[in-house]
Amino acid sequence: MTAFPQGTILGYPRIGRRRELKKAVESFWSGRSDLQQLEQTAAGLRAATRERLATLGLGRDDSAIPESFSYYDQVLDAAVTVGAIPARFENLREADGTIGLPAYFTIARGEGERAPLEMTKWFDSNYHYLVPEIGPETTFSLSSDRLVRQVEEAVAAGFVTRPVVVGPVTLLALAKASDDAPEGFDPLSRLDDLVPVYVELLARLKAAGAEWVQLDEPALVSESLPTSVEKLADAAARALDVIGGSAERPSILVAAPYASLEATFSVLVAAPIEAIAVDLVRGAVPAAAAGLADKILVGGVIDGHNIWRGDLSDAFEKLDALGQLGAASVSASTSTSLLHVPHDVTDESALDERLVSWLAFADQKVEQVVTLARGLAGGRPAIKEALDAASAALDDRRSAPGVRDGSVRSRALAEGDFSRAAYAEREAAQQEALGLPALPLTTIGSFPQTGDIRRARAQFLRGELSNEDYEAFLRREIDSVVDLQEELGLDVLVHGEPERNDMVQYFAENLDGFTVTENGWVQSYGSRATRPSILWGDVSRPAPITVGWSTYAQSKTAKHMKGMLTGPVTILAWSFVRDDQPLADTANQVALALRDEIADLESAGIAVIQVDEPALRELLPLKKADQPSYLDWSVASFRLATGGAGTATQVHTHLCYSEFGVVIDAIRALDADVTSIEAARSRMDVVTDIAEVGFDHGIGPGVYDIHSPRVPTVDEIESLLRRAVDEIPTRQLWVNPDCGLKTRGYDETTASLRNIVEATRRVREDVNVAV
Repeated sequence: MTAFPQGTILGYPRIGRRRELKKAVESFWSGRSDLQQLEQTAAGLRAATRERLATLGLGRDDSAIPESFSYYDQVLDAAVTVGAIPARFENLREADGTIGLPAYFTIARGEGERAPLEMTKWFDSNYHYLVPEIGPETTFSLSSDRLVRQVEEAVAAGFVTRPVVVGPVTLLALAKASDDAPEGFDPLSRLDDLVPVYVELLARLKAAGAEWVQLDEPALVSESLPTSVEKLADAAARALDVIGGSAERPSILVAAPYASLEATFSVLVAAPIEAIAVDLVRGAVPAAAAGLADKILVGGVIDGHNIWRGDLSDAFEKLDALGQLGAASVSASTSTSLLHVPHDVTDESALDERLVSWLAFADQKVEQVVTLARGLAGGRPAIKEALDAASAALDDRRSAPGVRDGSVRSRALAEGDFSRAAYAEREAAQQEALGLPALPLTTIGSFPQTGDIRRARAQFLRGELSNEDYEAFLRREIDSVVDLQEELGLDVLVHGEPERNDMVQYFAENLDGFTVTENGWVQSYGSRATRPSILWGDVSRPAPITVGWSTYAQSKTAKHMKGMLTGPVTILAWSFVRDDQPLADTANQVALALRDEIADLESAGIAVIQVDEPALRELLPLKKADQPSYLDWSVASFRLATGGAGTATQVHTHLCYSEFGVVIDAIRALDADVTSIEAARSRMDVVTDIAEVGFDHGIGPGVYDIHSPRVPTVDEIESLLRRAVDEIPTRQLWVNPDCGLKTRGYDETTASLRNIVEATRRVREDVNVAV
């Protein structure tokens, strides 16, 4: 057995400390730079990552450093590597059958009439992956050697790294049936055809110099996928028997993060592989299993999901417990890849020093892993000083001012705070008050954040633009957005949110108990990154947040203007949340702050208020036993936030990029008057779920995929609308994009909205509804 390092990580941020990859990729997409320049930038980032990790204490020559880079998405990487691309992109292959980087980006983003791959959330994280499309017609073949070349690149620089690739079971379990597949087709049925390509890939990686390879198989811990855990376990056993039995391969580490392996653990122990990585932050130490004596166990004891320094002594105790199972050896690791956290807390010059002492970003987590590895080698006395320092920081955090606020905790809740009048009563009151046509047209909230907006915000933050001049600039932006919507013919307007840097950070900056970062960027999908705020203490609202901008926008139109808020679950999901109390308690604190904001919006005359919850599905626990409790408190927090709204006030919510069928009952339980959802990339598949459960509230299945630069045609949008009208009563339907328009440009936005308006006009005429 090839030796495995006593400390490692499962992956590292790949966008660059200053989002260098984002900038390089978007420059290539726009034509400002060429492919060679992009690849040079990416190679420089990979080289810098290896050097940084070595400096932090991971070995240069022992496979401790993962080769986990991606230009866009690790699932897309795996699909392209094995040739699993939809038929509509087959002509993009090179003459030798390989799939180059330009084709890779086209599959991710779409082009012309070719829609991109669908996108959805990666397990219970805020990372989005691209969903492979696989059918009986899919031909698997080794179609990209990019990972092989990266290993060779590392060897040339003096490193022996550990290439990381999504494993075959997870790749198929996360895939959807292709358009050409028969009804009921299961992509996992293609496992035996796919596995030989993995065997070939591993042989190539070994020849390139890899001594270990990491197969990521998080599907093995999830009970939220359409495929049962038992079927996934059987598939893993079959796949690993073939892959592990190959003569020409590196040693294999199978990583199964995000929850406990439980029964599947024994399957991996029995498989012909060398090492198993288990998540001991979200999961428990597994039970002993026969066959462990020749296995290496990699304990994920450093939280890869959150940014708290945590209890290092407790982490070491978990590693000790893992060692009691009788494995050949135990190593320390992160619980997941570190792609979910920012690079380095020392980059944050404006954070309070006391708060910094409680935090660990990616680099600090690497140092924690290295510390624990020293402890495994030399015993607890060897790292006593580090363990004591972490414990002292934890004690300081518990007692710091603001972490517990008596005025917040003393706010009483009554049962009636969580409900409104019956929906039928609200619907009648809102029809009378709002006077909207059938198939009302609206957008989700944000309009393009132009270069002018970003520059003005930067100038304001640097003190180069006065508050008076900055607010005048924002008012002009709002005027322009309102005028555009009026000209297009939308029915319910938005103010475009030019004042908001981010839908969560904006609220975090205006609520007590939060702080924000300067450089805490985390990849969301592709070239898109977000800066999650840090929720460190009890939450309260010192003053109204959105009321001024909403009332200004409403004064510019006779049409109804939506007040725009971010919901409590999404604020939690897209922040780094305190881990010292139940999430339900924190969610209710945020909900009460939003409830106060809604009351002020109503008092100011705003009759339509949207409380976005795009992350509702995201936080759903992977284990079924934990799901009812989560759904109870997440729904309750939304209802607490909106429960004070008047009968005639129309409450909207928005959800995006999730498997809605899994949580459709919870969506209904939110009791929002109107729910807008992502549906364009999935070609309106979600309307079947909506119709089957008898969802009777307002619903706006999206008709414009804003995550792609494509402008959908009128015919394409009309087709989606007609499918929705065929399955859902017209009185319930709204027409809207999939999501906010912040990331798009004005040319494509305006063209797409014009097409939506025209498609809606056609459908309104055909269903005999007056415009």
